Amino acid sequence: MTKNAVVWTEIPVTDMEKSVAFYNEVFEFGATIDNSGPNPMAMFGGTENAVGGHLYPGKPAPDGGNTVHLNVPDGLEAAMKRCETAGGQIVSPIVTIPPGRFAYAKDLDGNSLGLFEATS
Repeated sequence: MTKNAVVWTEIPVTDMEKSVAFYNEVFEFGATIDNSGPNPMAMFGGTENAVGGHLYPGKPAPDGGNTVHLNVPDGLEAAMKRCETAGGQIVSPIVTIPPGRFAYAKDLDGNSLGLFEATS
């Protein structure tokens, strides 16, 4: 059995409600805040055979921390526009690699993100 190198991701945010709205707008996750555990969290992606992650109340790294690359639900340019409209920042031009295209961005807390569009 092959295991994913990444198990899940955690993105620290300072305002759960605003951040859930941002990620739902940019990536169309439909995430909601779950208060059933020791800390609130908002899950995105992930099934038994796929990697996902969650937002949680925390202190983002001052330099943006590690970059989490997330699939966009449609075209990269549309997601980049949604990111800026939702209050994020695009910090690179589009980068093309064999599996697709991506752009680096920052969320509301300055967390580093990759907006990724897979090659069809």
